[in-house]
Amino acid sequence: MSSLAAAVAVPEVAGATKFSVQAGAEPGVMPRVLELFAKRGLVPERWNSCVVRAARLTIDIEIAGLDRDTAEYVANCMRQIVGVDLVLTA
Repeated sequence: MSSLAAAVAVPEVAGATKFSVQAGAEPGVMPRVLELFAKRGLVPERWNSCVVRAARLTIDIEIAGLDRDTAEYVANCMRQIVGVDLVLTA
């Protein structure tokens, strides 16, 4: 099985926090979002991003190891990033 096929077949991480970010398709948005996890020593289990209609960026992130308060804090920080329009958590 190729590494891409293996990545797609991986089941969800139990207890992981999920973030869905909607933003303008600007080059600085993704590194700013990732930085919020990196400075906490966290690496997302999953990261999927795509540009829709050449102007909208969607980022879906799944990360383990965040308590509820930290997840809400990170989501609020994402909402402050220039270009980010919407952040949903689950």
